[in-house]
Amino acid sequence: QVQLVVSGGGSVHPGGSLRLSCAAYGFTIERYSMTWYRQAPGKDRELVATISRAGENTDYADPVKGRFIISRDNAKHTMYLQMNNLQPEDTALYFCKAHGAGRPTYWGQGTQVTVSS
Repeated sequence: QVQLVVSGGGSVHPGGSLRLSCAAYGFTIERYSMTWYRQAPGKDRELVATISRAGENTDYADPVKGRFIISRDNAKHTMYLQMNNLQPEDTALYFCKAHGAGRPTYWGQGTQVTVSS
């Protein structure tokens, strides 16, 4: 069964850290670029960070640059998002996506990240 399983969300205080994981099952992850998105209540889904198939290229949304790190381990079929210095505005449901030219797009289920004092 093809799926992306997201884990690692939770509640932290401002300045805290969390690491999200997105594990792929049923397909070959190294053939896909991978992206993290988030959606806060009442807002549109926004791209957070993206990583190329082999991990050599990454890109980040401006609000998370310098705080979040996207990475992947294709041998473990998993992508990660290390989130440091979290702020209340980072509170959102976080999703992962696998995508590639000519390939189907897969979405993981969301994981909630809540940052509050």
